[in-house]
Amino acid sequence: MYLPPHDPHVDDPMRFKPLFRIHLMERKCATVECMYGHKGPHNGHIQIVKKDEFSTKCNQTDHHRMSGGRQEEFRTWLREEWGRTLEDIFHEHMQELILMKFIYTSQYDNCLTYRRIYLPPSSPDDLIKPGLFKGTYGSHGLEIVMLSFHGKKAKGTKITGDPNIPAGQQTVEIDLAHPLQLPDIENLRDFSELSRIVLEVQEQVRREEQEREHWQEEEDRSHQAASQPAAKPLGGEGAEGEETAAGAEGTTQDKAPASQPFVLPMGVISRNEDYPRACRICFYGTGLIAGHGFTSPERTPGVFVLFDDDRFGFIWLELKSFSLYSRIKVSFQNAEAPSREAFDEMLKNIQSLAT
Repeated sequence: MYLPPHDPHVDDPMRFKPLFRIHLMERKCATVECMYGHKGPHNGHIQIVKKDEFSTKCNQTDHHRMSGGRQEEFRTWLREEWGRTLEDIFHEHMQELILMKFIYTSQYDNCLTYRRIYLPPSSPDDLIKPGLFKGTYGSHGLEIVMLSFHGKKAKGTKITGDPNIPAGQQTVEIDLAHPLQLPDIENLRDFSELSRIVLEVQEQVRREEQEREHWQEEEDRSHQAASQPAAKPLGGEGAEGEETAAGAEGTTQDKAPASQPFVLPMGVISRNEDYPRACRICFYGTGLIAGHGFTSPERTPGVFVLFDDDRFGFIWLELKSFSLYSRIKVSFQNAEAPSREAFDEMLKNIQSLAT
């Protein structure tokens, strides 16, 4: 198992933890040992479910238990997962979320299902190389996100989840057709000024979507007109101009300066204060938020901030929170990149993985 570094150190390397091992014996026999827990290897089982998927099961779950009961197990898990003790965590809400995560993960320590992760395909036109990133998620700690590019959109899909947003969901979506021009460094410190800029772009995006829907309806009507040549949709010229404008916006990133000063607005909370103080370019985007158990999910406006080839950030406007992401540089073997079509289809069908 590859675990993220301790929160909030996103630039630290991933941590490695063995979960099981297979001993190949004579006559094509094999034995499986579960490595979970703190009492050493013990008897386990592996089952091949289907292509790119298998399951492991522990046959001696008593090896996972500790003499001090759940309390000792929780404190040990807390030291290993978070690098701290419960006494170090003063925020009551954070304590609640951590306890929820422990209860969730400890329910599945005896039977786990593994699915292969296909890394997203790469294109020379991509803003940066797609791949896996470690990101800060407030009281949830560090989580793993897969960044992929789809034309004028970029998507961050959760590989690991939390009690609010499970794995498999699109945590952020970036509109590459709508770059943001940040104010100067002094005005950037004013959250209301940044909020005004973002909300103006949100309204622009909403109007463009309405216009596209209108043109599509007009085009559908024109195709339904019998014995008449297809009429040009109303606003067709406007659509053409809009496409040109979008194209012009899309090329803004090519004309952007190599870097510009960056600082978080006052009042925006960041788990990691050691974020870069210069960025390449920013885009309008949306982030997914929800209540516990993925209740009442909604997409809210935000700012995607590209720092360099290996780091980016996202300002959650409604939460007044900032997530910093850093590329995972571990070399994962056999992670073949499928075609864009296959990858898009896979994203639609991605299933939640264990936290």
